[in-house]
Amino acid sequence: MDTTAVVLEAPERLVLSRLELSPPVAGDVVVDVEWSGISTGTERLLWSGRMPPFPGMGYPLVPGYESVGRVVEAMPEAGLSVGARVFVPGARCFGDVRGLFGGAASRLVVPAARAVRIDDAMGETGVLMALAATAQHAIAAELPELIVGHGVLGRLVARLVVAAGGTPTVWETNPARADGAEGYSVLAPETDTRRDYRSICDVSGDSGLLDSLVQRLAPGGEIVLAGFYSAPLSFAFPPAFMREARIRVAAEWKTPDLIAVRELLDAGRLSLDGLITHRRDAAAAPDAYRTAFNDPACLKMILDWRACS
Repeated sequence: MDTTAVVLEAPERLVLSRLELSPPVAGDVVVDVEWSGISTGTERLLWSGRMPPFPGMGYPLVPGYESVGRVVEAMPEAGLSVGARVFVPGARCFGDVRGLFGGAASRLVVPAARAVRIDDAMGETGVLMALAATAQHAIAAELPELIVGHGVLGRLVARLVVAAGGTPTVWETNPARADGAEGYSVLAPETDTRRDYRSICDVSGDSGLLDSLVQRLAPGGEIVLAGFYSAPLSFAFPPAFMREARIRVAAEWKTPDLIAVRELLDAGRLSLDGLITHRRDAAAAPDAYRTAFNDPACLKMILDWRACS
């Protein structure tokens, strides 16, 4: 059994390749992928060669951790039925080619425990489940009052805060991304005079922002680093000392975050509408990745794999 996959052979060298798949074993499912998303955070770093040391790093690799498809084969003990639509946060089923994170392919073999059943009606928006769970994980300890960045992740953090009863402010420096707010305000940082935020969630991935964010904290306030940062982070100690600032790193989402997001979606308290702005057939993957990384109007690019199944 084989698959068509996006393969990063080296930085900025991306191709579609036919790869052999590891045979499924007990507890596995085979998934024909319908759509996969392109991450402008971690995948941009993989594509550019700026990804800091990370477990499993190396080329060639199959990227992608945002895939939705149908189960076409279920091995014994899998617990999923053929025909079920599932979200798959990546796979490692490509032999000598690394799966980091391994979801950008027409067919995947994954343990059933990693395939999360989703409602048929979600369709292509199901690719956003990982980002929504990432947003949920970032705000689980305390609802942010300020969110830095109004890309897809920033919008999901803001929507989740609103769903939890908060009214956040969002900073965005690109006017083209200032629209689309639902229940919150979007400001350019220089127009915001507030300096008493109790919790700030940064999803920008900008390693040079810490000093400016510390200046906006209330005493004892917290900065949550929820982006992915390619450069070392540093900050001036005296202002942070004066505010007794707390800095927390939000790691990868966990299963309870995904469950919480699915419950919010099922209850109609969270919407994923309006976040996917660009679509390409998987055959146009090289162009799709360039657009996703270089076009500021592109919030979320997805690849359509249905013609490759």
